[in-house]
Amino acid sequence: MKELLLFLSCVLCVSADGEFVSVNSSLLIRLLIKLLINSYGEEMYGLDGEEKAYADFNKQEMIYPLPPFVDPMTVPGAYEQAVANQQSCQQNLKIVRVGMKDFPPKHIAPSVMIYTRDEVEFGENNTLICHVTGFYPAPVNVSWTKNEQKVTGSSINTPYPNKDGSFRQTSRLDFTPQLGDIYRCAVEHLSLTEPLTKIYEVEASAHSDPGVGPSVFCGVGLTLGLVGVAAGTFFLVKGNECS
Repeated sequence: MKELLLFLSCVLCVSADGEFVSVNSSLLIRLLIKLLINSYGEEMYGLDGEEKAYADFNKQEMIYPLPPFVDPMTVPGAYEQAVANQQSCQQNLKIVRVGMKDFPPKHIAPSVMIYTRDEVEFGENNTLICHVTGFYPAPVNVSWTKNEQKVTGSSINTPYPNKDGSFRQTSRLDFTPQLGDIYRCAVEHLSLTEPLTKIYEVEASAHSDPGVGPSVFCGVGLTLGLVGVAAGTFFLVKGNECS
């Protein structure tokens, strides 16, 4: 019982999402151990499965990776608490490693989604997001290409556990949309014999010019108006002839 309580305290200091996670599954236990072994550099705070803040021990500060439309937030004293939790986790992990050393490994393939952070407008800075989830063990490796050429400058967060015991990671790439550009994120994992690739193509449906829509509608409206005037004049003349 003492070892189980120590294990739970170590799990909570990493997930920190306010919810207890079932440890009835041996797979989940293996996943969490793997996470603890590789996550000394970060502690995440989340809500409803979404990342709200994390303590980066390398930078020695709290990071708040929230989108620009969300009101800014801070968690007073969170980084200091994370430092204390990290020390506790490192001690508890020694006990967990001994207790779970006989569990066999199992590989689970990821699923991948690619999408943009904001609505796409040509020439406006944006971010491509490659979200990878449902895999074991952690981590995955994500690489990016633009028009078949490798690109650098992307970022990827630390693996986080899902409620079913699998992991998720998110890679981000800043980009400026231009018509016809094709981006690919390629995910490598131990469960895959070749990278799993998702494609994002910048299409003409993006807002290339805020003035194009109004101009088109004005042109169509003017044309219809002139047609209406011409038709009205025609019938007026015909009516006069009949009378």
